[in-house]
Amino acid sequence: MPRKGPKIIYPSYFDSRLSRSEGRRVPRSLAVRKPTLQDVVSALRYLSLEYEVEEKHRPSRWYRFEGRVKVVYQGSKEELLKKVAEAIRRSRK
Repeated sequence: MPRKGPKIIYPSYFDSRLSRSEGRRVPRSLAVRKPTLQDVVSALRYLSLEYEVEEKHRPSRWYRFEGRVKVVYQGSKEELLKKVAEAIRRSRK
């Protein structure tokens, strides 16, 4: 059963340069090089999802500021991440 409440998304979830153990959350085939917070926001806007941008660090990558986004989504987080990754790839073509 999916968790209630907003889903937290960091741009590094979509970084093709990272391995899964380093924090990438989508398949490498959907990942992009050097994703930015703006890429994620643009994808969420394209998907017409409600979101809120926060100036926070990812705990496992505290030394790099990348920001994060809280997204209101009723499905699973993995489903959301795949949709966002596809939208980011589409916008970069």
